[in-house]
Amino acid sequence: MPLLEISGLTHYFAGLCAVSDFHLAVAPQELVGIIGPNGAGKTTVFNLITGVYRPSEGSIRLDGRELTGQSPHAITRLGIARTFQNIRLFKDLTVLDNVRIAHYGEAAYSPVEALLHIGRFRAEEKRITVSALDLLAVFKLDFVAHEKARSLPYGLQRKLEIARALATRPRLLLLDEPAAGMNPNEILQLMEFIGWIRRTFSVTILLIEHQMRLVMGICERLVVLDFGATIAAGLPAAVRSDPKVLEAYLGEEAAP
Repeated sequence: MPLLEISGLTHYFAGLCAVSDFHLAVAPQELVGIIGPNGAGKTTVFNLITGVYRPSEGSIRLDGRELTGQSPHAITRLGIARTFQNIRLFKDLTVLDNVRIAHYGEAAYSPVEALLHIGRFRAEEKRITVSALDLLAVFKLDFVAHEKARSLPYGLQRKLEIARALATRPRLLLLDEPAAGMNPNEILQLMEFIGWIRRTFSVTILLIEHQMRLVMGICERLVVLDFGATIAAGLPAAVRSDPKVLEAYLGEEAAP
């Protein structure tokens, strides 16, 4: 049974069809890439999966459970987390607090206990802090735990954003252009890092990316969008040799 199953997904913006009859099934712990030019509908698909938009038509299921109509925070609790093309951190908060925030959906104290610092509040705050520090240690970010997020170099900010997403304990991780702004050496490191994430956290990954060397190197399957419609799907080697993809999307980067 697929972990993620999307059927007939369609979405309109003021009469413009941004995503048309999109179908996708992703197995547990699979790594699938969605590629295509700017405006192809890739991020719209992510926004539909995570509840930012409600689809005009179609169905999105996580482990058989319908997500359509669910709020973004409810979808997060069901097991989906994401990052963004433009890194979205709480830049004036510390690295630790950025990860602590991701744990608050599971905090076992009431608003009154939080306001008055009574009951379960102190024990829960300690547990959340320890859990966040443990995760930062796994990501080798514990040495900057008390620095403000804005002070981190770009690569570590990207790493922190992924760590924060994983703090919600997702079954499905959506990565939106994680290689944006990276140089070739950083992209190679990112490829290894994404593989490490999948193995370490046993997580399924759906990836949007323009860097063809990255998607061809780590994705097990690819889906290609053009103006919201799927024009190719399959193994990277098959997609790589598809004439429509070569002409419209990969261009010179498709050459060996």
